[in-house]
Amino acid sequence: MNNTFLAVLEHEGVVTIISSNAGAYHVVNTWNSYVKADGDKLYIPAAGMHSIEQDLIENDQVLLTIGSREVEGLVGPGTGFHVSGTASFISSGEILDQMKVEFPFLTRVLEIKVTGIEQKI
Repeated sequence: MNNTFLAVLEHEGVVTIISSNAGAYHVVNTWNSYVKADGDKLYIPAAGMHSIEQDLIENDQVLLTIGSREVEGLVGPGTGFHVSGTASFISSGEILDQMKVEFPFLTRVLEIKVTGIEQKI
C-alpha cells in the first residue's frame, strides 16, 4: 500500500466491498475512516455484512473501491483505487478487542489480505 492509498484512508469517502458466489454479486458500503491498514491487511468493523459472510464460505475473493476527492490523483484532484484480496471474518481475539474500542457497534472484523491494488484516477 503506497502513500497515496494511505492518504485516501485519512480522508472521508465511501468504501464499496463486493463479493460473489454462484454468479451473484453482493455489495456493502462503509467509510474510509473505518478501514485500518496494517502491513498487507485491511481491517474493517462489521455489524452486518451477512451477505459477504455467506459468500466467503464458497469464495473468499473480494474487490473494494476506495477513493477521496481530497487527495491528488493521476489527473488532478481526487483519486480512487481498486483493491483485490482474500477475506475472512474475525469473531474473537486481540484485533476484535482493539477495534471494538473505536467501533463499539461491531460484532466481527472483516480482514482482507490485499493481493492487488491499482490506482484508477
